[in-house]
Amino acid sequence: MRTPIGVKGRNNPYDDDKVIDACSIFGMMDQQGRSMAGRDVVEAMTNMNERTNGLGSGYAVYGLYPKRRDQYVLHVMYDDRKALEWGSKFIDSEFKIVQDEEIPMDRSCCKADAPIMWRYFVDVDSERLNGTGEEDYVVQRVFSINTSEKGAYVVSSGKDMGVFKGVGWPQEIADTFHLDEYRGYLWTSHGRFPTNTPGWWGGAHPFSLLDTSIVHNGEISSYGTNRRFLEMLGYQCTFQTDTEIFSLALDYLMRRRKLPVEIIANIFAPPLWKDIDAMPPQQRNLLRSLRMVYGGLLMNGPFSIIFAKHGLMVGLTDRIKLRPLIAAKKKDVFFISSEESAIRCVQPDLDKVWHPRGGEPVVASCVNIHASTNPVLVMSS
Repeated sequence: MRTPIGVKGRNNPYDDDKVIDACSIFGMMDQQGRSMAGRDVVEAMTNMNERTNGLGSGYAVYGLYPKRRDQYVLHVMYDDRKALEWGSKFIDSEFKIVQDEEIPMDRSCCKADAPIMWRYFVDVDSERLNGTGEEDYVVQRVFSINTSEKGAYVVSSGKDMGVFKGVGWPQEIADTFHLDEYRGYLWTSHGRFPTNTPGWWGGAHPFSLLDTSIVHNGEISSYGTNRRFLEMLGYQCTFQTDTEIFSLALDYLMRRRKLPVEIIANIFAPPLWKDIDAMPPQQRNLLRSLRMVYGGLLMNGPFSIIFAKHGLMVGLTDRIKLRPLIAAKKKDVFFISSEESAIRCVQPDLDKVWHPRGGEPVVASCVNIHASTNPVLVMSS
C-alpha cells in the first residue's frame, strides 16, 4: 500500500488511541437549478468547526463547468511531478483531452503539504469501447489510475461537477482552492474528524465516482464485509476510509442496478428483523429479499450521509439515528446538515425545518435538471 500524502507529520495530533467524535456535513440545492456562490456553504461549515479537527475538509459542486458540461472532468491529485507526467500520459492514451490545466490553488492557505492538483476535460472515443458502456469505461480508467502505485489519485470524474478537498479546516480548504470564485446549483461539504484512518489529502471527503458524490459523518464497522462484496463486483478500494465504500456502493446500486432511493435506503439501513416480521406481506417479502440479495451492503455502525448527483440530493442516517441529520427549506433552496445552527447561520428565516427519522431518506430534486436515477418507490403495501 502506498504511503498517502499528508500521513507523515500530519496524522492525528492527539494522544488518544482513537478519537471518538463526529464530523460535520452540509448540503444545499437550489431546486430551480439556479447557480449559487459557495460563500454560504463555507460559512455553514465554519460554524461547525467544533465537529472537525483540521485534518480534512472538502466540497462537491454541481453545475460547475457549464461551458464544458458534455465532457468528463477528471480532478487528479498527484504526489509529485513524476506522477503528474505519468498520469497525463496515461489519460492522453485513454481519452481525448480537450483541455487540461493545474487547478488554481493558494498553497499559503493550507498548513499540510499539498499535492499537485490537475484537471482534465476529456471525451471518450467510441472506437475504444469494444462493447463496454461509456461510464463503465471511465470507471475502469479511474481504478487503473488509483491502483497504479504511481502516486496519482482521481478524486472526481463526473461531468459538470467537481470535488475539491484536502487536509485543513473548511475555511482553509475553501481559501486554498479559491472556492469563492466558483458557482453551482448544488453544494455538499464535509469537515472531517478522522477516527480509524489517517488525515490525508485523498482521505478527505467528499468521495466521488462519475457524478455521484458523498459526505459522511460516523463510522462503518461492517467495512470488511462491504468491501469484500464490492470487490467481487470489480470495485477497487484505494483511499483507506470507510466512506469510500458508500461511493462505490452507490455507483453499483444507483447506476448499475438502477434502484430507486428508497430501496437503497433500505439496503444501507434496513429495519430490524422484528419490525420486518410485523409488516404486511408485500412489504415484508420485499425487505426480506433485499436483506438476502444485498446483505453485503448493509452499513453497520453510526452514520449520517448526504449523497448527490446531478438533479438529486439525499440525506440518510442509520436506522436508529446515532448521528444527527436536519433538513430545511427556504423557498426553492433545500438544506441538509448535521447541525440546525449551520443552516440558520446562512438562512435564519426558514419555511420548514424537520428531523428525518432513522433510515428514512430525505430527498431533494431539481425541477430543471434531470436526475439520472429512478423515482422514489412507494413501499407501502
